[in-house]
Amino acid sequence: MRSFPKFKVAAMHASPVFLNTQKTVEKACALIEEAANNGANIVVFPEAFIPCFPIWHSLRAPGLNHDYFRRLAAAAVHVPGPETKRLAEVAKRRDVIISMGINEGTPASLGCLWNTNILIGNDGRLLNHHRKIVPTYMEKLTWANGDGAGLRVVDSPLGRIGALICAENCNPLARHALMAQGEQLHIATYPSSWLNGGNMSLAEGVRIRTEAHCTEAKVFTVAASMFLTETAKDIISEGDREVRGRLDASERNPTMVMGPSGELKAPVLRDEEGILYADIDIEDCIIQKQFHDLAGYMNRFDIFNLTVNRSTNDPVTFTPIRGRREFLDMDLTEDVVPAWSRMAQAAG
Repeated sequence: MRSFPKFKVAAMHASPVFLNTQKTVEKACALIEEAANNGANIVVFPEAFIPCFPIWHSLRAPGLNHDYFRRLAAAAVHVPGPETKRLAEVAKRRDVIISMGINEGTPASLGCLWNTNILIGNDGRLLNHHRKIVPTYMEKLTWANGDGAGLRVVDSPLGRIGALICAENCNPLARHALMAQGEQLHIATYPSSWLNGGNMSLAEGVRIRTEAHCTEAKVFTVAASMFLTETAKDIISEGDREVRGRLDASERNPTMVMGPSGELKAPVLRDEEGILYADIDIEDCIIQKQFHDLAGYMNRFDIFNLTVNRSTNDPVTFTPIRGRREFLDMDLTEDVVPAWSRMAQAAG
């Protein structure tokens, strides 16, 4: 008889060391060690954890945030890079899977950033690399559009894992793309708060989206939200009382784990920094799929069709090389006879 994974998840309701990549990675590694010591098999960090979520765009006019963007770009993580190497080493040494939110940079442009989620296996390998397909609202001032390359569900010792970032979790097409790949454990990542004004409650939105995906896909969902410390608030507000007041009054996002019938698997974390642990048994998904299986019998794929373009969104495509300038990479301090000269000498 087939057996199904049982494991412990650790959801990080944590704050980065604001705009400091090295110290945030150090903090992340310490939290991973703590979670592993407590028996966690997978550790999930919030959206854009390294080195922070760019909350400043909801607090000041764009023209006042240039220095923040410069600092964020300078602190961006490259994949692969020294930060991902260190995380992979911890994952392999402690035999845990790591889901990490990062601000990703690229060698192609100093000013291009993506809101990215990476999934690192317990063997240290990169399982998935997903860039948020569309930045939300004021996030467009920081992040570029992602692509469909990371809309994947990957096999792991803990089952089939997928991940979406923040508002992607209210995109039914993105969610169905994962659902239809046999997702069993869903990761949803969020910032600390959303200072958009109006009467929208992001905290309630997180709960609704989490419960909706659990009950529609019949999966477990780990929703990990960032926590903003007093130190981080001081850095962001820069002594501005109005800005600090808005930060203090903002609604905090929750961190939670739900099961396939929409039930909470552990008490919600919200008002203090910490690690939320929950035990998961993938077999619990089976009975729920008897009632509604939207990736199986309870759908009409002869009527509905979803096509996902997984092409990477690269800035340039080069045609195959048919030749090469022979003097590229040569040491020009040496006496070198070009091929055309050698050919002329031979012909003479």
